[in-house]
Amino acid sequence: MDIPFNQPPRTGFEEKYIASAINGEKLSGDGPFCKKCQNWFESILPAQKALLTPSCTAALELAAVLIDIQPGDEVIMPSYTFVSTANAFVLRGAKIVFVDIRPDTMNIDENLIEEAVTPNTRAIVPVHYAGVACEMDTIMDIAGHHNLYVVEDAAQGMMSNYKGRALGTLGHLGAFSFHETKNYTSGGEGGLMIINDERFAERAEVIREKGTNRSQFFRGMVDKYQWVDVGSSYLPSELQAAYLWAQLEHATQINKARLSAWEYYWEKLQPLADEGCIDLAAIPEECTHNAHMFYLKTSGLEDRMALLDHLKNRDILAVFHYVPLHTSKAGMAFGRFYGEDKFTTKESERLVRLPMFYGISELQQTQVIEGILSFYQGIRKI
Repeated sequence: MDIPFNQPPRTGFEEKYIASAINGEKLSGDGPFCKKCQNWFESILPAQKALLTPSCTAALELAAVLIDIQPGDEVIMPSYTFVSTANAFVLRGAKIVFVDIRPDTMNIDENLIEEAVTPNTRAIVPVHYAGVACEMDTIMDIAGHHNLYVVEDAAQGMMSNYKGRALGTLGHLGAFSFHETKNYTSGGEGGLMIINDERFAERAEVIREKGTNRSQFFRGMVDKYQWVDVGSSYLPSELQAAYLWAQLEHATQINKARLSAWEYYWEKLQPLADEGCIDLAAIPEECTHNAHMFYLKTSGLEDRMALLDHLKNRDILAVFHYVPLHTSKAGMAFGRFYGEDKFTTKESERLVRLPMFYGISELQQTQVIEGILSFYQGIRKI
């Protein structure tokens, strides 16, 4: 494609830092670059404790262990999300309870959560779609009232805020992704666990280090390290951290560039939205987003497929996004949808994601916009 959907972000310093890591004394987890990244998150977000992981999936799995999900527990989340959001808890034996979304933000409808709570409910997992925050005040109030944990799936939310607070720092735990499609990457995959409840800080290190107290040993807190709890290998390599550090050093620059590109799409496509041909994303007043993606909504599935084909014929790769989990084979086996699917399926079938990446040029965006305008011009003529 002349215009790809995504290009992994690069700043030009990745090779230098990776070479430095290779020539250093430590390639496994928690080396110098890993510590730099974790300190950056703790300072910038800010967060009580930040732990890099090999992926956001790993961070979510770590969260499921930390809150002690057991077979038969129920976890509430939207169906419009990636499979990892559910898998992390299914692996621990949980039953997933899917709740409908809001059509304006594609986030879980906070007003439907409390009705879905049962005596078996253990946690709520809000997913901040497109880096736009869920209504976290309401969600935290519900969690507090029912003594539930909140694990934020902030995979798409780095550098986004809700009422001035960083996503991932509002619930008990937060998980981020540094996959190559995200605003910042650690070389293809990568993730981050944010711990906002001090009860989990010490145990998170242990679980992340294969169930050992190795981190405490290296800090001189114990005279030897041993197996003390359940755990797995949730440490990224130093090479991943080195790549990520090259991005974090330029995080503000990357964020500004993406926001500028997002605003250009918005300005040029707003007239089409005013005509009622498409709908654009809504950004609630209390939210500051990070331009993770730019999407529009067509009138329905048929128009969406026609628009995607039209753009593809112009060598422009636009894509749709998630197929709702509750409609999948595994979703039906491991979960259930609470209430009416009023918007989840309907809105998911309308959504089109446009090319959006760090370094996309105005010329490329103009070609995308012209492609969309020509599609709707053709419809008008018909």
